[in-house]
Amino acid sequence: MPNRLINETSPYLLQHAHNPVDWYPWGEEALTKARTENKPIIVSIGYSACHWCHVMERESFEKEQVAGVMNADFVCIKVDREERPDVDAIYMDAIHAMGARGGWPLNVFLLPDAKPFYGVTYLPAQNWVQLLGSVKNAFVNHHKDLVKSAAGFTDNMLVKESEKYNLHVDNQIGEGLASEQPFSSVQMRNDLDEMFEKIKGHFDTEKGGMDRGPKFPMPSIYKFLLRYYAVSHNPEALRHIELSLNRIALGGIYDHVGGGWARYSVDDEWFIPHFEKMLYDNGQLVSIFSEAYTLTKSDLYKSRVYETIDWLAREMTSMEGGFYSALDADSEGIEGKFYIWTQTELKSVLGDDFEWFSKLYNIRASGNWEHGYNHLHLDLMSFAPGKGLPHLPTETNEKSGWWVGPPLSHLMKGLFEKDSEYQNALQKLFKARESRIRPGLDDKILASWNGLMLKGLTDAYRAFGEEKFKELALKNAQFLKGKMTAPNHQLWHSYKNGKASIVGFLEDYAAVIDGYLGLYQATFEEEWLDEALHLMAYAVENLYDPEDELFYFTDGNAEELIARKKEVFDNVMPASNSLMAHNLFALGTLFDYADYVKLADWMLAKMRNALLTDVQWGTNWAALYALRAQPTAEIAIVGEEMEHFRQQLEERFVPNKILVGTKTVSNLPLLQDRIAKQEQTTVYVCFNKTCQLPVNTMEDVWKQLNYINE
Repeated sequence: MPNRLINETSPYLLQHAHNPVDWYPWGEEALTKARTENKPIIVSIGYSACHWCHVMERESFEKEQVAGVMNADFVCIKVDREERPDVDAIYMDAIHAMGARGGWPLNVFLLPDAKPFYGVTYLPAQNWVQLLGSVKNAFVNHHKDLVKSAAGFTDNMLVKESEKYNLHVDNQIGEGLASEQPFSSVQMRNDLDEMFEKIKGHFDTEKGGMDRGPKFPMPSIYKFLLRYYAVSHNPEALRHIELSLNRIALGGIYDHVGGGWARYSVDDEWFIPHFEKMLYDNGQLVSIFSEAYTLTKSDLYKSRVYETIDWLAREMTSMEGGFYSALDADSEGIEGKFYIWTQTELKSVLGDDFEWFSKLYNIRASGNWEHGYNHLHLDLMSFAPGKGLPHLPTETNEKSGWWVGPPLSHLMKGLFEKDSEYQNALQKLFKARESRIRPGLDDKILASWNGLMLKGLTDAYRAFGEEKFKELALKNAQFLKGKMTAPNHQLWHSYKNGKASIVGFLEDYAAVIDGYLGLYQATFEEEWLDEALHLMAYAVENLYDPEDELFYFTDGNAEELIARKKEVFDNVMPASNSLMAHNLFALGTLFDYADYVKLADWMLAKMRNALLTDVQWGTNWAALYALRAQPTAEIAIVGEEMEHFRQQLEERFVPNKILVGTKTVSNLPLLQDRIAKQEQTTVYVCFNKTCQLPVNTMEDVWKQLNYINE
């Protein structure tokens, strides 16, 4: 018989609906049962694409004997961390306070009042059952000790983040940064140099990324490096951007056959991925590769963006325009089976193309991975001289002045873009792979992750001018506005089967506002600015903490948990507070709202000491710091040719700009009293509320913009 999870919409919870464990979803029913029966609680947290979550389910939660122990002595709650990031954040914080390393599956033991006293990640069945016995014994025979321990962990969670991490504006530079006085650009640039020198010490200068394995793409780090390079022109920053993005684009975490990136590589070579594909990774990487293209003009970056958006449209988009959350790592119970090949399979599919293809991808009879399987992976040495491969030039990289293989712009023209032989081989593999049993699809739609992908699509459209990118973005924005936004401008977090649910979190407001801001600047449709402004007003009213001067993760109108947390530090996703600081600055500039700009700067000032201490966990904050270290170009375009001028403005790497445009007139502050001079489309470039002369040619616009690069 199914358990209570059968009535849920989360694919992860539904996967456990037929377990013999008497699972409850998170909610008052389960918490009341624990209090009434005085039983400890097991909160087991995971997500649908989590490989080890599936393993623990097969080994423990599907076993009658294990389930019997859990049902007899505990109230068992299953949580989808993607649906309830608030619950996940609280108990992950508790695990860290216990001195343990977090991860998923996350299994936390709570007292009946929901206070945590112990937690673990994956355990084999025998160890799990032993732990259950130990916890039961402690609950019965050492209850006072557990209560004391749980109180300590809970008290730790109640400390405000500013106090816990010493986030205070306590120095002259910070006070200046958060005041209405002009920025000390010299000091800020010195700070940025210091941040770069510290993070540089953690670079993997051979393989790209950071100096540790597994290898995770870290889009916020690359975003910071791009903006730092725009300020400093430090060739070391560009060098590491190129090396990292090249390896991420060529390596095994990219799906060479079908497009899109997997979560991370389990090794330090970018070779074998943890095969799950997550929407939030791909949305951010589309943004980064699109932006990096405007700097490098790398055809490799362009091809990866196009292929990933093709995958998004083909496999991850609902009929209504929302984007699904994830593809599972497993199919047929085997991790990565959908993506890997035996040599025999490749020979059969590729025919005459097999010989050169096998050299390119290092295909072996014994497999280049394990169990006789090959995974498609390229490294820079694949293109070294002497390989005997077709169309592969051997010149050094003139762009960076540093050898990371042949110039990738040349390589792409030969191999990835014009070499029909290569494209035909990949197409053969794509068709063959389509007949396989596919990985599971997590088809819930999350506002925050959709916002990240919406921003990725707008960045891709701005970089490449591809109309289908804009069309996909507009359809997604209409979905978010129509299906996931309440009349009072409150966002819903999740959408499934025609129903929106769960009051939105700060990550939802932050990402969706960012997506709308990008969409406005890609289309000049003011509807999206209005939506962004409404969402920000709601967030300020219902999620902002004026005492701590940061935003809570949860809405004041949402379910009350044992602690109300704030997300401050950037990781594989930017912290929702750092993203809100970016949004506040952009909206404040667009609407001339000085309070929004001042709040963004104050939040940034609070983070300065943390950034100078260890910028790795604050790189999205540092990206904003780099923008504020130089004047922002406010560019207003007025006239019939506004779209033509907008497209030309996007051709070059100018991250520190805000675009507005209209064919006739607009009430936007940056467009008021702006007209097309002499019936010609006119561009107005301003810095710090000081405007240059209006001009009618892009040559003159670029001359004026050189000011910010001096």
